[in-house]
Amino acid sequence: MTDNHDRGLQFDLATLIGRRRALSLLGGAGLTLVACAPSTITSNSTGTTSSTATTADGSPLEPIPEETAGPFPGDGSNGPNALTQSGIVRSDIRSSFGSSTRTAEGVPLTIELAVRKEDGKPYAGAAIYLWHCDINGDYSMYSDRVRNENFLRGVQEADSAGKLKFVSVFPGAYSGRWPHIHFEVYPSLAEATTAGNKITTSQLALPETTCKEIYGTTGYTQSVRNMARTSLKQDMVFRDGTDHQMATMSGDVGSGYTASLTFAVEG
Repeated sequence: MTDNHDRGLQFDLATLIGRRRALSLLGGAGLTLVACAPSTITSNSTGTTSSTATTADGSPLEPIPEETAGPFPGDGSNGPNALTQSGIVRSDIRSSFGSSTRTAEGVPLTIELAVRKEDGKPYAGAAIYLWHCDINGDYSMYSDRVRNENFLRGVQEADSAGKLKFVSVFPGAYSGRWPHIHFEVYPSLAEATTAGNKITTSQLALPETTCKEIYGTTGYTQSVRNMARTSLKQDMVFRDGTDHQMATMSGDVGSGYTASLTFAVEG
């Protein structure tokens, strides 16, 4: 049987190396193209801090870093396309839709996102396609155990304040990667559901303290071992910093957690 995560790690690494090399050739010039205000540092309930792109409306912001979508995007760029399927537009992504109704297991997690433009104003009407692995580190539509599922994938449209949320479960940690959540931003719901005109692809990082709390619960045993083998400084995506990608957490194991992130995109 092919080890999907080993294959995914190589795929991610090749993509990321290309991006880093392009940035180095620019000599950092790309970072000066957008005037930015200092990020606001907030403390979360688990004792860690995170930095977001939060600032007053009208103040320019640095866009969230572009990251690899990895080998399991489900957007048609590498195999199956969930975006054009009826049922993909939903807030609760815990269960599969269509021919399967299986529900993903794990500690409840609400993901609250706020999208802004570079000028700091809310990106009303933007759409986000979000996906992540399950409690075992498997991705629906790809990994052998969940190839016939499409849970933990969904699309939501931002409201007038640029806000939206997903109801999910906390993802497991798999070999070679820090715990994370993938997402793509589109200018509208219509663009998202045709997988066209994507603005950016990025990833949300999950705080170490929260991960350790959750991975101590039933079902996450493998995640404990996998997380012990890596760190944020070693992770291929987050080792250059998480200033605009680290979630702010609240909640507990008993009632579930909420991961929040405010970020900006170009445009």
